[in-house]
Amino acid sequence: MLPFKRALRPLAALLLAAALATAPAATAHAASAPSRGWNDYGCKPSAAHPRPVVLVHGTFGNSIDNWLSLAPYLKDRGYCVFSLDYGQLPGVPLFYGLGPIDKSAEQLSAFVDKVLTATGTARADLVGHSQGGMMPRYYLKFLGGAAKVNALVGIAPDNHGTTLSGLTNLLPYFPGASDLLKTATPGLADQIAGSAFLAKLNEGGDTVPGVRYTVIATKYDEVATPWRSQYLTGPDVRNVLLQDLCAVDLSEHVTIGTIDRIAFHEVANALDPAHATATTCASVFS
Repeated sequence: MLPFKRALRPLAALLLAAALATAPAATAHAASAPSRGWNDYGCKPSAAHPRPVVLVHGTFGNSIDNWLSLAPYLKDRGYCVFSLDYGQLPGVPLFYGLGPIDKSAEQLSAFVDKVLTATGTARADLVGHSQGGMMPRYYLKFLGGAAKVNALVGIAPDNHGTTLSGLTNLLPYFPGASDLLKTATPGLADQIAGSAFLAKLNEGGDTVPGVRYTVIATKYDEVATPWRSQYLTGPDVRNVLLQDLCAVDLSEHVTIGTIDRIAFHEVANALDPAHATATTCASVFS
């Protein structure tokens, strides 16, 4: 029994590190979304912003907490904004993004269809944080999403997996820990660099034709590591380092996706490149 308990230690550390690093404080879905004007299925996109925006939360996140700042930011700029919960495990309330990522992509597919039907539009734009910036690529590549999506904006996405600042490199030293992680939280296991899921996702290239891709990263990311692995290669890709826009921006993995208005300004540019303006430190006031 003692060796098995020891094998659990890196798993517990992995889960704790991921939870602390990626999860905003849960608010038990405190009705913030409707009151702030997103997830309004009566919203009709305007000529200026003709596509709805679907926000895809990260691991341990949910459809409200991850977007308490970005959703109103986009709504105030005239977008129809929607967000979903995905990847819930049985018996785990509030925290999502823990189920198998291919199944989460199926949930995203159904949600995008729902949004397109409600808004009367043919295509949507997707903005995702962490896993939410990577998981939609499965939808685009394998579930027909490329025909329904104009752009994918990934904020600190773990596109090529993560080492969690080296923590995952310890798993092989503890027999049984990797298998237990796959069983208990498959969504976490799928995101480890070298996983079978990521090998399938990235085989043959990072992108699919017809979709514009933007990746917004921070060099202070301690979760989606190494941070350069977030970048994509291929046509219609723009990779952006936050510190190239504002050298004094110290945002890490959580804050870049939840409160960083410099990152938000770059999201707005990616959604409407024809009217993009320079993103600088002053963008925090825009």
